[in-house]
Amino acid sequence: MTDMTHPIPRNSRLEQLRHRFLRTPLDIAVTAASLLLALFVGWKLLDWAVLSAVWTSPDGLSQPCRDASGACWAVIEARWRLILFGVFPYAEQWRAAVATAALILAGGLSCLPLFWSVIRQALLWIAAFALFMVFMHGGVFGLSSVPPAQWGGLALTLFFFVAVVIVGMPLSICLALMRRSDLPVIRGTAIILIDGVRALPLVTILFTAALILPFVLPGWLQGDKIWRVIAGFALFFAAYQAEVLRSGIQALPRGQEEAAKALGMGYFHRITRVVLPQAFRNALPPTINQLVITLMETSLIVIIGFFDLMASGNAAYGTGEWSFAYVEVYAFIALIYGVFVFSLSRYGRYLERRLRVGSS
Repeated sequence: MTDMTHPIPRNSRLEQLRHRFLRTPLDIAVTAASLLLALFVGWKLLDWAVLSAVWTSPDGLSQPCRDASGACWAVIEARWRLILFGVFPYAEQWRAAVATAALILAGGLSCLPLFWSVIRQALLWIAAFALFMVFMHGGVFGLSSVPPAQWGGLALTLFFFVAVVIVGMPLSICLALMRRSDLPVIRGTAIILIDGVRALPLVTILFTAALILPFVLPGWLQGDKIWRVIAGFALFFAAYQAEVLRSGIQALPRGQEEAAKALGMGYFHRITRVVLPQAFRNALPPTINQLVITLMETSLIVIIGFFDLMASGNAAYGTGEWSFAYVEVYAFIALIYGVFVFSLSRYGRYLERRLRVGSS
């Protein structure tokens, strides 16, 4: 078995590639055909996306694109504000930009080791959410009030993601601990809640939170639709993340908690200082994966009437002027999602290396 702690010599790598792809005449033919196909597809894509593309339209109209054979990136130039900010009042879209930057900045700072403490994380996100609400909702400091129904674009997508994770992560910890409780009532309640929520599609939960709950809740408890949907989404996230954390807890040797008991540590200190830190370390890869899935699932809120990033993209090409440029719009949206997902995955890899997750 190759020792993965030492780099493979360059000659050995070349030998491995030659053995894998050029061992027989058939391998050589398949490899050559694959390379030619990749070069052909790559050239066509480069020509469409860059060389023959239309990047700008001086008059803001689509006529230059209709005569071109390449991509029409002029639609992004003409409609980028609609894609990023949705139906937020045009003159106030600078506020949405500041609010979005506040969430992104808070997310970046929370990844730094300097902020790896419960108190600092709490203070950071409280400040970020307060700043977000001040600029997005307004009604204070002379800013006009903008209700959540007019929020949209990237700001709404990031707000949903961050709110779901912040509400759902503590709830998932509670559910994971309840499921391993010695009390049958508490354990049974957690099992029913987790398995019941996981048995339902996310779309069903979102529809229930948005449309059904107002019929069964008293008026004072209904709140705005956005908060009900966040609560339902967070419950769905918590049910899956609770099982991830439970697997991390089960991977701990029983002697860990028993040793903490022998030292006289109470339940709270055993959980917060011994069990959960190691459980999160063991469950780090699936936790990052769950965060990535949650970010991508925020696009589902479009079906219940929220003008998120996907809905903004649909509106950007939904006019007769730009109806043909849907591929370019979706490519731009995919790029935005790709940047955030790639950043999450790279940060997860960094944490795995730093914490030596999976190393012997």
